[in-house]
Amino acid sequence: MNDEKQKPETIDEEDLYEDLEVEEVYEILQEERNKTRIKENQKQQPKRPYPKWAFWLIAIFMVISVMQFLPKTFSLPIIDFLQTSAKLSTLDEIDYYQESVVVVETGEGKGTGFAISSDGYILTNHHVIDEGPHLNVGFPNGELFEAEIVGAYPEIDLALLKVEGENLPYLTLSSTASFEENEHIYFIGNPLNFNGIANEGEVIGLTETSSIEGSAMMLQAPIYKGNSGSPVINMDGEVIGIVFATTNRDEHGKIGLAIPISSFYDKNGSSLLPK
Repeated sequence: MNDEKQKPETIDEEDLYEDLEVEEVYEILQEERNKTRIKENQKQQPKRPYPKWAFWLIAIFMVISVMQFLPKTFSLPIIDFLQTSAKLSTLDEIDYYQESVVVVETGEGKGTGFAISSDGYILTNHHVIDEGPHLNVGFPNGELFEAEIVGAYPEIDLALLKVEGENLPYLTLSSTASFEENEHIYFIGNPLNFNGIANEGEVIGLTETSSIEGSAMMLQAPIYKGNSGSPVINMDGEVIGIVFATTNRDEHGKIGLAIPISSFYDKNGSSLLPK
């Protein structure tokens, strides 16, 4: 599907942020990561005969135990989100992508950004850096930089930052604006007061929105507050968009919205980003 040929639908955006207790989210996320590690270790060990009745007895006991202690504040989509994040964190390619995804902190709040060059150019949303007395960027390896705004494009909710760094990890931008319908994607960000959380979804089409000029990509994906500025990465490891909002549709329910790579070019075809 080419985003320049498809006629998009128009939808209204709304805030669908679900407020959660940070401590409870952390406990469930850690539990799911531990389960994933245990499963990986079990796969590497030789299998032994095991009575089926014992398996089902243990399974029933575990389900009852989980349902008893699971916080009532969590909806099933949130639990699925945490389970998927835990599984993806075991993949080598996700570890590689996470190195380039940064925390953008303004003093009033934080969002997500990602490096697009080894010498310190950072992409994020304009609304992420729109407020706050200062602007800092933190990499997963612990490096913290003061950032300068070198490009502001509020019409497409995009901002380009620069930090004084060398040999920094970065993500590659796709050279094309095309994508397939229902194409599988990854995205990485800092939602729910956590950093570097990976998840996955699909591109389900294009739409018009009141927030940015041009079309936006619609993502069937679990996106929450803090994901603004998250890179949308295709299966070739290239960034094809950047998350900026969520909306709700009768057909798909809650979906994410992302700025497509085509928006990074002006009307003359010149890139807004450094070469």
